[in-house]
Amino acid sequence: MSELLRRVQSGEILISDGATGTYLQANGLEPGGCPEEFNLTRPEVIRQMAAGYFDAGSDMVETNSFGGTRYMLAKYDFGDRVEEFNRLGAEYARAAAPEGRFVLGSIGPTGEFLEPNGTATEDEMYEAFASQARGLADGGVDAFCIETMSDMGEITLGIRAAKDVSGLPVIATMTFDKGPRGYFTMMGITPAAAAEQLTEAGADIVGSNCGIAIPQMVEIIADMRRATTKPILTHVNAGIPRIEGKEIVYPDTPDNMAEFMPRLVEAGANIVGGCCGTSPDHVRAFVRMLRSD
Repeated sequence: MSELLRRVQSGEILISDGATGTYLQANGLEPGGCPEEFNLTRPEVIRQMAAGYFDAGSDMVETNSFGGTRYMLAKYDFGDRVEEFNRLGAEYARAAAPEGRFVLGSIGPTGEFLEPNGTATEDEMYEAFASQARGLADGGVDAFCIETMSDMGEITLGIRAAKDVSGLPVIATMTFDKGPRGYFTMMGITPAAAAEQLTEAGADIVGSNCGIAIPQMVEIIADMRRATTKPILTHVNAGIPRIEGKEIVYPDTPDNMAEFMPRLVEAGANIVGGCCGTSPDHVRAFVRMLRSD
């Protein structure tokens, strides 16, 4: 068993990191730019980001590779550099990790739909995930985090590809919105169904990230906990963003979010962290709240 899974299964509550995109935008990423290109052109920013989250108290930090599949990188003419970009992102996070801390290889949506809803075949999408996972594994990640997914077919292929490439643990999270009938992904999957199906697909840790404010995430995690005995991870936005002038503003301060951390844990989360709009300051507040004793 990996050390990450051993610690989670022992009952320890682990604290993850905060946003990657928000951090990069504050450190030179232009609107519409390729975040993963920073792994090649701005390595000092990527190292600084990982070190900043570890210094804030994160037990784990994600790699700068959320859009690291061939499908996404091809939009910036980097489709032939998948393994290189992912390996570099993993190496920089790994170099910043103190002993006993973990690096999660971030794998986000491909931006494509599987046939018949789209043009991607299962074999093509599987290989896209496998190529990314190979680069992350070569760079030294401790686990994969397949995240912000809406389609069960897509995330299942990601889980299978990551498992086939490496024996490392796989975390799998989906994103939900609230409608008149409750919480669903864009493709109509409920939190409970997601927890059950991700478990069946082979994920070692399941969960939810992004999209909604933290009070709603508490409800989603509770629904997932009732449907699975697997460990649960959640990365939560700093509230629902709004536009002020030309700026995107996330309303939840570190202290606002920290107040909800015990409620996320009570609902069933084993790993808590931040998503869009969160920063090292948010992580420091999470650490103070959950480890005040």
